[in-house]
Amino acid sequence: MMHSARQTYRAARWPALAFLLFPGACQKQTEDAPTPPAAGGDSSRVVMNAASVRHGGINWTPVTLHESSAFVEAPGQLISNEDRTARLGAPVEGRVLAVHVQLGSRVTAGQALVTLQSSGAATARADYDKAVADLAARRAAATYARSARDRAERLLAAKAGARQEVERAQADDELARSELSRAGSEVGRTRATMQAMGVSSATGTSILRAPRGGTVMSRDAVPGSVVQPGTPLVSISDPASLWLDLSLPPQTASVLGVGSRVRFRVPAFPTDTFDARVTSIGGSLDSVTRALPVRAEVGNTRNRLRAQMFATVWIEGGTRLQTIALPATAVMLLDQRSVVFVAQPQAGGAVRFERRDVTTKPGVGGGVEILTGVRSGDLVVTTGAFAVKSEFSRGKMAGG
Repeated sequence: MMHSARQTYRAARWPALAFLLFPGACQKQTEDAPTPPAAGGDSSRVVMNAASVRHGGINWTPVTLHESSAFVEAPGQLISNEDRTARLGAPVEGRVLAVHVQLGSRVTAGQALVTLQSSGAATARADYDKAVADLAARRAAATYARSARDRAERLLAAKAGARQEVERAQADDELARSELSRAGSEVGRTRATMQAMGVSSATGTSILRAPRGGTVMSRDAVPGSVVQPGTPLVSISDPASLWLDLSLPPQTASVLGVGSRVRFRVPAFPTDTFDARVTSIGGSLDSVTRALPVRAEVGNTRNRLRAQMFATVWIEGGTRLQTIALPATAVMLLDQRSVVFVAQPQAGGAVRFERRDVTTKPGVGGGVEILTGVRSGDLVVTTGAFAVKSEFSRGKMAGG
């Protein structure tokens, strides 16, 4: 019994001694240790200690009101830029032998897209070959007629020939040159027909080629199918430029002009803002919706946007409003919602971060303007917001 009591005393004494001998180590451990989540499992707040805040490069700033233009929100849709789009149909009646591209394929100008077998293509090739042979024959006849004319004129000059022979040789020469010109024109015509049909002089098949570089947007050609002239086969568009179509009330469209800039977002990138330049404004209202069609051009050199995406467009008006502006880095996407994090410094260097769901619109210089969710004076995280988001994500996983 005495031996057991002595062991119990030693076990209780060593933690106390460690605290007295190494108070700095214990304090450092307390500062670096993560702070437990708020009581009650509140998923709208997390607490981070000072070390975590420093490591994440987290900074915040008090938000203030500033003056900006009022805006109108309108739906829009991205479509292919028709000025950079080619919709290709069958040049002849025939059977599709092969399709050389797939949807989304990148193609270059002149690249083969579809090969067709066609009696019309075979006929065009035969007509061309016949025209080439006729041209060769007419060229030989013209050469002979010219030689005969020269000989007759020399004999007449030497008084060894008759003038009648010279005149006949001259007429034959004129006729031969006329036939040679006609044969040359026929070769050009049959060559143009072959090119329009995409006829290969080597195989006699009709090959549909890309008139420009771009991306294959549609592929209606099916190997083995029989098509008529004009049947849609493939469409190609340059994705580096798109059109944004929208319909606006006349009073809203009146603040726009050709060259005006509008901002928009798409569901695929809910926190990113894109710009477009107005290129045309309709001359009349739609007979059904009574709205004015407006079209803007969108630069898409990074190829992030796609045709047929729906968009939410913001158009600024003349009225001035008081709004809150933040850098785009302050807004995060969490649980499919746009959020910012409001800092609430605590004693000892720890910071409580509160999640705020916000609604935004595009701001100036790539920033965003906060419409709801934040008040003037709130300390909003402007750098390091991703580190705070990660902390919320870890807390959610731990709670799940």
